Amino acid sequence: MALDTNAVLELLPKGEGLLPKWQLLVAAMAVFNTLQNFATLKLTRRVYTRVPPNQVTALQARTFAVWTLTAAIVRGYAAYYIHDKRIYDMALFTYLIAFGHFSSEILIFRTARLNSAALSPVIVSTLSLIWMLRDYNFYVTP
Repeated sequence: MALDTNAVLELLPKGEGLLPKWQLLVAAMAVFNTLQNFATLKLTRRVYTRVPPNQVTALQARTFAVWTLTAAIVRGYAAYYIHDKRIYDMALFTYLIAFGHFSSEILIFRTARLNSAALSPVIVSTLSLIWMLRDYNFYVTP
């Protein structure tokens, strides 16, 4: 069975620019992270390396999975409804919350180190925040 490229392209967001596609990519990555948090503690423990492994619990991972899935849904909606101010704003806040969480775990609570597992969500949230704030008036219709 051959993959129909046109059918796949039809599923992509139709909004102008790359931001809608970025939102979809980040939402898809968040779904992967959600599944990973439900399935195993392995990757979650790579984020919170400054605490004993037994303190990174299955309950914490499942709670984090539910939050991540919620953020994925909001960002997925933003990919397809990028001009809706309410959805755009909610997506923007998901990145602000993610930035606040991971930054505070690294800088304040000191439960995470500056490794790739903890740094990548900080980078994604920071870039997304800057991008969304910079292009706010382009995407959001008054």
